[in-house]
Amino acid sequence: MNKYELIVIIHPDLDDEAIDQALNRIDGWIKNSDGSIDSTDVWGKKHMAYEIQKQNEGIYYLLNVTLDPESIAELERNLKILEPVMRHMIIAK
Repeated sequence: MNKYELIVIIHPDLDDEAIDQALNRIDGWIKNSDGSIDSTDVWGKKHMAYEIQKQNEGIYYLLNVTLDPESIAELERNLKILEPVMRHMIIAK
């Protein structure tokens, strides 16, 4: 198991319930891969350098994750199709 930082930018127009559902889905995918979320840091709504999906702002979350390296591709595939997620980035620590 390796440690990763997962940065997720969520659409700013969503309500708290929709954001929680998106984060719970991400948590479920990680736990289904026998991984764990060590900590979650909410950076809040930030102005972005360029527009993504016609939005100038996004809600940023930093998740410190412990996950098997073989599960990264599946997690990235799922994050790409999760509609509230505008962008994501996974970095090995």
